[in-house]
Amino acid sequence: MSTSFRAQVVWGVGLIAYIVAVLHRTSFGVSGLEASARFETSASVLASFVVLQLVVYAGLQVPVGVLLDQIGPRRLLIIGALIMASGQAVLAFAETVPAAAGGRILVGCGDAMTFVSVLRLVATWFPPGRVPVLTQVTGLTGQLGQVLSAVPFVAVLNNYGWTQAYGSAAALSVVVAVVAIATLRDSPEVRAYPIQVNTWSGVGSDLMTAWRHPGTRLGLWTHTTTGFAGMVFVMMWGYPFLVAGQGLSRAMAGTLLTVMVLAGAVAGPLVGVLVQRHPLRRSWLVLGVVLANASAWTAVLLWPGTAPFWLLVLLVLSLALSGPGSMIGFDFARTFNPPNRLGTATGIVNVGGFTAALLSILAIGVVLDLRSGGTATYELDDFRIAFSVQYVVWVGGLLGILRTRRRVRRRMAEHGVVVPPIREVIARRRRHRRGP
Repeated sequence: MSTSFRAQVVWGVGLIAYIVAVLHRTSFGVSGLEASARFETSASVLASFVVLQLVVYAGLQVPVGVLLDQIGPRRLLIIGALIMASGQAVLAFAETVPAAAGGRILVGCGDAMTFVSVLRLVATWFPPGRVPVLTQVTGLTGQLGQVLSAVPFVAVLNNYGWTQAYGSAAALSVVVAVVAIATLRDSPEVRAYPIQVNTWSGVGSDLMTAWRHPGTRLGLWTHTTTGFAGMVFVMMWGYPFLVAGQGLSRAMAGTLLTVMVLAGAVAGPLVGVLVQRHPLRRSWLVLGVVLANASAWTAVLLWPGTAPFWLLVLLVLSLALSGPGSMIGFDFARTFNPPNRLGTATGIVNVGGFTAALLSILAIGVVLDLRSGGTATYELDDFRIAFSVQYVVWVGGLLGILRTRRRVRRRMAEHGVVVPPIREVIARRRRHRRGP
């Protein structure tokens, strides 16, 4: 088997594992009514499961990144699949809220191990020039797991019941683990990078070294500032804003969310190609994504009355850039850290967007409750004030990006790589077009 074909197989298996992880991540959301009846609890309690899962996922990113550097992506991905299988199995037979919460915690733990493992496989199996595009495609393809949870999982749930649906999901994760055991390898060579079981002091040293590099922190601020707005919109507050705030029908709101997903699928590979062709201008792409998100939200929030439909379309198109933009953060981590520290750096980066999204979701909810008196009847002005909390993240994130970018470029200059100011590049191209 050629190395090129083997790389495609490894990536394909990694993609399947990530798709199944997203299926597990979103399965509870599509079974909310059944969960409410099974556990005899309120919607607010069930909604807290989303926050709990985000907390687990974000909180484990750095420990998982450290573990990835210790044991490699193959073992970590297999362990993650088995943990998710156990979590779904617990849910299949759970009859109380604490048991269900325990199952979701396990799912969050396994989910946290999957994406970073697939990114490491991509980085070690493919040439560096192909990694940016493949990273974007990996992130986008994984969202097919949402389709699996919304269609076949729901079909099994409706036709055969709760236990059978979650039991089938658990079995699917076991199959993924078995396939991964049979097909995955950490790298084309026997050992492309040393896997060392460090002492606690050694692990702490690697963590601090990764954190101290401004390239890692640039990736963290990138993931934080570009990724959170899209997650807030899709995971929690976008649908209520469109229906209760903008007065759209449920069908039309769903259509806009679908447009956002499709636009992201188109934008991702394009962003990957731009990163591949212009690696020294990645930060400008990041700033462009942040500017697009903030500008679209500003126009919608300042529009007198409900926004016109074309402006809402523009909003979801701009938010579709959030996911592809956040992936640039992983590219910063990859290019500024050695392979034996890449997992730790990736984990540091990945915690940013999810933490910012979690805090923003909670802050928006608090503001809405304060404005509405806890009645869950929201007006457009309530949403205007609540969504304004996003500007805190954008401003703080932009300051972090600009500060760490200066430090990165200073360190690059020390190694002989000078990034000319963008105005000089534009002026040079203009002179070239004019000719002698």
